[in-house]
Parts: sequence; C-alpha cells; structure tokens
Amino acid sequence: MSTPIDYLNPALPRDLQRVVMPVVDATPATLDGYGKLVADPNECTVEIVQWPAQGTRPIDPGTGDEAGTTEGVFVSEWRGDILYGRNEAVGGHYVLAYATEPHEAREDNTRVPERMLLWHANYHPDGGQLFFPLDGRPFYVPLALPGDDVTPEKFVCFRFDGQHGLYIHPNIWHEGVFTLEGTQRFFDRQGAVHARVSVEFAEEFSCLLEAPIVHR
Repeated sequence: MSTPIDYLNPALPRDLQRVVMPVVDATPATLDGYGKLVADPNECTVEIVQWPAQGTRPIDPGTGDEAGTTEGVFVSEWRGDILYGRNEAVGGHYVLAYATEPHEAREDNTRVPERMLLWHANYHPDGGQLFFPLDGRPFYVPLALPGDDVTPEKFVCFRFDGQHGLYIHPNIWHEGVFTLEGTQRFFDRQGAVHARVSVEFAEEFSCLLEAPIVHR
C-alpha cells in the first residue's frame, strides 16, 4: 500500500529541476482528447465509469456505476507565494503550486505571482470532472492525456478566458484549477467515488512543472 500524500505539507527537496509546460489557449481544437469547453454547466453530463470486473464474469448491466456525482465549490487561492486549492465536493484541501522555490515560499509575500510551480497531478478512473468559473476571470489548467507512463514533458497548460468552463474525461491527468492571482471560485461536479491516481514530480522525476503566468 502506498503512503498517503500530505497535500498541505509536501516537504519538497531543494534544487529541483524545472520542466516548462507550453501554455496554450483552450479551444475546442486544443482540448480534443482531453475534454471540452463548457458554456452552461447545467448542460454538461459527467461520465461515470462502471466498476471493472474482477474475473471472467461481467458486471451486471445497470450496476457498478450507480454512485453518481458529487458537487460543490472549488476555491483556488493564492496566499503569498503558495496557491491553495479547496474542493468542497470531496472535502479536499491542497497545495496546488508555488510562485517561487518551495522552501522560500511565504504566505505573507505581497508580490503578484509571475509563475506557478506544480509538484503533483492526478487522474480519476471512476469519472469525469467539470470546473466552471463563478467569477469570470482567466485561469490555468495543466492537463496530460491518459496513461500511467506519464512524464512531465507530456503536460500542457491550458489557459481559459473565464467565460467558459472545462470538462475533462475520466483518466485525464490534472490538478484542479489555478487562478492567476487572488482567489477564484469554481463550480465543481465529479464522480462521487473519487478514486485518485497520483504522480509526484519531485519524487519520481526530481523536477517541478513550471508555467509562466501571463496577464492579458
């Protein structure tokens, strides 16, 4: 059994390399394979994946996918050099990213963040996930296509203008939603089972993922 991850105190080592993600505007074309833009959250259906069969006998039709979805507000908040995420739908609280070297990060810093450094990502094999902005401001979402052989170089950072939300398919690597400054709220809907598979970039690849924060 793997050791539980301390999402609020990841204790990252110093002198990690950085892998810079390309920052790409989110469009129907660029999101192909990852998910889609969402104009109305009420019109977005979250895919639920049926529980996998354990042997040669199939899961009975109409079972194994009945847990449905859960929903709530996802808060993305910069406190100084540290970007926190709080997902009320599943009771999660995380350090999403840093604006500087993690060991130098301070919550009382008043500088506007110029970059984000990402240490962790995950995917949900049980269902898709919807993030819809409630404050109408730009935000970032780093994503990678499915596969447990994921590497840092496979991640793309998508930039959203704040007028549309994002729906991602099951098994898409992600790490919440990243406000570019201050605090933003997002409506979140996802599979209620909330299975999570993780990658820790510092531990596995001795690096952090980096994206410059560009304000337009």
